[in-house]
Amino acid sequence: MMVPAALLLLGALAAVVAPRLLARADWPDREPVVALWVWQCVVAAVLLCCVLSMTLSAAAAWVAVRGHVFGSAPRSVVDAYALSTGGTWAATTAVALACGGAWTATMLAREIVRARARRRQRRAELLVRAPLLPGEEPGADRLVVLEGERPDAWWLPGTAPQLVITTAALRRLKGRQLDAVLAHEQGHARARHDWLLHCSAALAVGFPQVPVFAAFRGEMHRLVELAADDVASRRFGRLTIALALVELNEDRGVFGPCPTPGAHVPQRVNRLLTPPDRLTAARRLRLTAAAALVPVIPVLVAFVPGLRALG
Repeated sequence: MMVPAALLLLGALAAVVAPRLLARADWPDREPVVALWVWQCVVAAVLLCCVLSMTLSAAAAWVAVRGHVFGSAPRSVVDAYALSTGGTWAATTAVALACGGAWTATMLAREIVRARARRRQRRAELLVRAPLLPGEEPGADRLVVLEGERPDAWWLPGTAPQLVITTAALRRLKGRQLDAVLAHEQGHARARHDWLLHCSAALAVGFPQVPVFAAFRGEMHRLVELAADDVASRRFGRLTIALALVELNEDRGVFGPCPTPGAHVPQRVNRLLTPPDRLTAARRLRLTAAAALVPVIPVLVAFVPGLRALG
């Protein structure tokens, strides 16, 4: 029964140490896409530790589960895991981790249901403020203009995604700034950033005391914006998207001394105006490959006893 305990210890260690290491690193702001990948791999590794520990604990607690897990594996492989020494501890661990998995699925389902409800509500409000003309198909236009005194623009995801922009924003955005805003929002849609936000929110709400999940949600909100900024800046230039951000957020007080919900906007503008040096292609590749190996570690820990028995 050492393997399930080792997996739990490994998951707890990753959940505590990984956020601290990533917070100290100076490269996530320079390479937000790579940082998004690293965060996903870390969270996947933590979840995989829990799933594998639950599976082996259940195999130790109940013979029926053991038969399904190990199947026709040689007797030496089954003996290598010392499953008969688990006792009550194995059953308790398996049940607790299974409840955690069910709670995670419930939180994710709730997050998706709420997001769809918000989306339906916003589309209903959009139809009230911008009703369809006779003969016009719903969702036929990817750009919808609303009357409004507040400059704003947002992407409405769904089967027929649309960019909604107010007339105040149109008056403020000059030249290619509107195209840059459109490219920014399309960057979110193409990368399916909404799913990353849903998953991170579900984990953070379901397990608020787990450091990696709380940090995962905070970093996802920040990094997806940086990644979308980079998409727009590659097409229209950093100055264009920076000026567009200023025009859209100037009246919201985000550039003042007091913290606001949009406090990250000044940091995004500064990053666009004084871009940090990107990592070399070789280092980006190394980081991507190293992150991809992180979820492999729990799998290796789980399979080491069986491989040793076979070897």
